Parts: sequence; C-alpha cells; structure tokens
Amino acid sequence: MTTGTASASASVSASAPGAPLRVALVGYGLAGSVFHAPLIAATEGLALDTVVTRSPERREQARAEFPEIRFADSPDELWNRAGELDLVVVASPNKTHVPVATAALKAGLAVVVDKPIAGTAAEARDLAALADEHGLLLSVFQNRRWDNDFLTLRALVAEGELGDVWRFESRFERWRPQLKGGWRESGDPAEIGGLLYDLGSHVVDQALVLFGPATQVYAESDVRRAGAGADDDTFIALTHASGVRSHLYVSATAAQLGPRFRVLGSKAGYVKYGLDPQEAALREGERPTAGAEWGVEPESMWGRVGAGESPLTGGGRPLETLPGDYPAYYRAVAAALREGAPNPVTAHEAGQALDALEGARRSAREGVTVRL
Repeated sequence: MTTGTASASASVSASAPGAPLRVALVGYGLAGSVFHAPLIAATEGLALDTVVTRSPERREQARAEFPEIRFADSPDELWNRAGELDLVVVASPNKTHVPVATAALKAGLAVVVDKPIAGTAAEARDLAALADEHGLLLSVFQNRRWDNDFLTLRALVAEGELGDVWRFESRFERWRPQLKGGWRESGDPAEIGGLLYDLGSHVVDQALVLFGPATQVYAESDVRRAGAGADDDTFIALTHASGVRSHLYVSATAAQLGPRFRVLGSKAGYVKYGLDPQEAALREGERPTAGAEWGVEPESMWGRVGAGESPLTGGGRPLETLPGDYPAYYRAVAAALREGAPNPVTAHEAGQALDALEGARRSAREGVTVRL
C-alpha cells in the first residue's frame, strides 16, 4: 500500500489469508496504552501481537489487558522477525518517530505513526517517498478527525448549513498549572515537545481538512509556567486559500475554558463547548465493543446553531452531536492493508500540516507573518 490508494498487497505477508493482521506497538506510554492498544484490539482483522517497552510496570499493565501479548526491549528486535508481522505502530516519543518508521519501512512493514509524524515537513515527505518506493502503507494517527464535534461540524459545512464560512475558531485548552515533567515539556528542540507540535498538530490538521490549504500563518507562543522549557500557551492564525480564516488556540494554562468550536458563516454560526468523551472513556478503561454505544455525549453538551443570539442565553437551536468514532481510524487502516482502500491519513497530508506548524514556530520566534 502506498500513501495513496494503490494496492496494499506488498504490505501483507505475515498472516495467512483470512487471519488477523499482526501488529507490533512501539511504546506503551499514554499514546500506546490509552489510544493505540485498545483501538487495535477492538478492530476486526487486527491482532495486537507485540509491545515494545523495557518498563516492567508497563509490561505488567499490558499483560493484564492482553495476556497473550509478546514483548520486545527495542524496535530493533522487530526487524529480526519482520516476516511474522504486518504492521508497526509507532507511539514512542516524538524524536523517535522518524528513525523507527524508517527502519520499519526498510524492513518491509506497513507503518502507522502517531502525530506529529516528524519534526519537519521535509522529513515527513522523505518518509512518504520511502513508503512509496517500497509499496507500503504509511499512515498518521490523527484521531481527532473522528472527534464527535469535528464530525458534526464537518457535516454542517458539507451541507451548507452555515453558508460561506468566514472564521473558524478552535480551542484545545486545559488548566494544568503544575508541570508533569518529561520530554513533552522539554525545551530541547530534538525532543519536538511543546503544545505547538502536540495539540497544535490536531487543531491545524482539522482546519486544513475542513477548509483546505493555508497560504499564510501568524502565531504567538509563550512559556507561561515556571520551569517549563517548551511552549504551553500558543495561538495560531491561518489564512486559507479558500478565504477562510482559522484562529486556533492550544493551552495548558487556560483558567477558564473557551468554546471548543466557534464557527461563523454567512448564514449562521455554530458554537460547541466541551471535549469529545472518547479519550476520557479510554482513560477510564472503557473499550469500544461491537454493538455497544460509543462516543455519544449527553444532550446537555450539544452545540447550538443560529444567528444573532448568544448560545449562552439559549439562542439558536440545539444540534445533536454525532457520535465520535476513534475506532474508524484502525478500521480504515485494516481496509487499506486488506483491500487497497484509501489510506485514512497520509504522510503527504501530515507534511502540509507540518508546513503550517514550522511556519507558526518561525512566526512566533520572529514576530512576522509567514507565507506558506
């Protein structure tokens, strides 16, 4: 499978016809244990075979949920038995994404990489070219494309309910005044930490999916918390070729949280508060299973659509939020590998988002608007 829609037959070699595709998961921290492992396990046609972690605690945690799991100390152990695997999922720290994905592709294995796929757009495109060269799937885990509010907004825009969209405001804000420590808060550029590349990868990707390529970017980025080395309060303004302006906020220091989305169009606006419930459910140990209700939020959390009135005083009409569907990502990956279906998130798309993130970093550093 290439990064487009061509056949994935070259990626599927380890499993017998009809057998589940065997998946190795590199990393079992937050991303690996909360997002990837449960979603892989819930996907028909995929089987979690190996977890790569040296941590005894994380091994115990993984074994408690997946008793048959195998373990490896390092990704290098996977390449020695690449013929036993079909897919490698890279959920280790950001600085390892490019080297691990490169080694997996060279070993002949399809790859999923957690966002951000790389530190630069050039690296993302180099990985895409390597995947194309080997005829392998290379996909990027952008789970927020399957958030409940984003799916609802995407349908509103597609149906023309808002008219011509003029401004898209998106906030991914938290109140975390105390540092947690670790590479995500490190000021070392090699770690690719900070909110610009963490939550910023989500909000920029969503903006580009909704409104197309950006032509310029302006950003303001600050380190607010004492002892933090990387940005923890960042604003990004994108101007899209379509004419839409996206105003994107990511923060760990928001003492009062704004609306998740505020979208203004020529006919109406849409305002939505609160985060999609899927991450919280996964953290609490809930799992998506066949036939079970998943990703549904209560009516009290629905957004409102209207014009000229404040949703805080009951203005506009409530709009039922579509169910969130993180499992859809790995269903699409399995279909891409088995059937040659489209790659759900390509490395080329990730490269476009990284163009914007790199431009935002330069804009914040130099105080200029950057053309893309």
